[in-house]
Amino acid sequence: MFFGPTALYKLSTHWISNLFFFVLFVVFGISFLGAFEITLPSSWTSKTDSRAGVGSFGGIFFMALTLVIVSFSCTGGIIAPLIVVASKGSVVGPAIGMFGFSLGLALPFALFAVFPGLINKMATSGGWLNQVKVTLGFLELGFALKFLSNADLVKHWRILDREIFIAIWIVLAILLGLYLLGKLKLSHDDTNPKNIYGQEYVSIFKLFLAIASFVFAVYLLPGIWGAPLNGLGQFIPPIGTQDFVLGAEVASSVENSNDKPIKYVKDMHIYEPSSVKKLGLVTYFDYEEALAASKKFKKPVMLDFTGITCVNCRKMETQVWAQPEVLKRLREDFIVASLFCDAVEVNLLKQDQYISKRTNEPITNLGDKSLDIQISKFKTGGQPLYYYVDENGNSLIDGGYGYNPDVEKFISHLEKVKENYKKTHP
Repeated sequence: MFFGPTALYKLSTHWISNLFFFVLFVVFGISFLGAFEITLPSSWTSKTDSRAGVGSFGGIFFMALTLVIVSFSCTGGIIAPLIVVASKGSVVGPAIGMFGFSLGLALPFALFAVFPGLINKMATSGGWLNQVKVTLGFLELGFALKFLSNADLVKHWRILDREIFIAIWIVLAILLGLYLLGKLKLSHDDTNPKNIYGQEYVSIFKLFLAIASFVFAVYLLPGIWGAPLNGLGQFIPPIGTQDFVLGAEVASSVENSNDKPIKYVKDMHIYEPSSVKKLGLVTYFDYEEALAASKKFKKPVMLDFTGITCVNCRKMETQVWAQPEVLKRLREDFIVASLFCDAVEVNLLKQDQYISKRTNEPITNLGDKSLDIQISKFKTGGQPLYYYVDENGNSLIDGGYGYNPDVEKFISHLEKVKENYKKTHP
């Protein structure tokens, strides 16, 4: 209600925020590997211990706030619609929604508090705990790359292209596997336990973890040459950032050779999903150009409100769009407009700039325009969301289709839109 519906979205997608989280994850990751210990001054410990149980709600609040901020990229789909409703003056609905959201995050902590005996049964600290920390350190370094990749994609730095990202993940997975097998030692590690013959051995649990780590590395390897890696498509950079892709790309559309988007293609083509790069799907990046194409080819428009840094958007593209029955319908029956709501580094053409009726502020970049269209016309600000309109911008179906990777449900939704379009455009 105070900052408007786009404030937290812009915060979570801003390159500075993502760089901050990258540095945070790297620092904690290196600490877990044993380079240094992160401790508070002893004076702080004394003061907090003396005030234990006094004003504790403040500590709970800030701990929860940090958790929410770090996990925002995954939970934005829940929060964004609530923020939009709140910005319109509603209080009860967003309050109920936020309560449900906070309850889901708090419940695991509450269960541990109610059953503290579970913690007491844990084994005492020792070498095994350091191995847990080191394992988490490798994982944190891997996750840190996602935040750096977000900033890299938004700013067009091209320092962490897809093959570089995958190569680093492969190295981290191999090193983790070697560590779990005891072939890599770090500063705080104990010696491995010995069997009845006096030889060091690896537990079955760590052996299976090492197997999983090596399998992950092998799975990633084809991605170096352009394999889609659909199971991880939501985390790795788009295939458009890869310099070398094994196998020729399909040049846009096969059936509609004249259906070629022009506006903002130069800046945005690297963010196109593999279903565009390899399977011949056409995507537009400008709302008005997509409506013009709809009028020309007499097809409904699927407005794909997406984001460069949107994890769930990539999952929908790699695991739903790429399915043959879905791809066939999108290619043959729809005009697809991918409106990137965080493309704030792409300046609009002068003739496309305008003053937003919603905020009375100038809209000068592609990201702000896409987000303004989504909020103004469809009253929501989360991604991914798919809305369907005709050549005049009239909605073809009530509501939209949010994040739901159920392929059959998505196909059914597309068929319903096609039926509605035919009814209004005989």
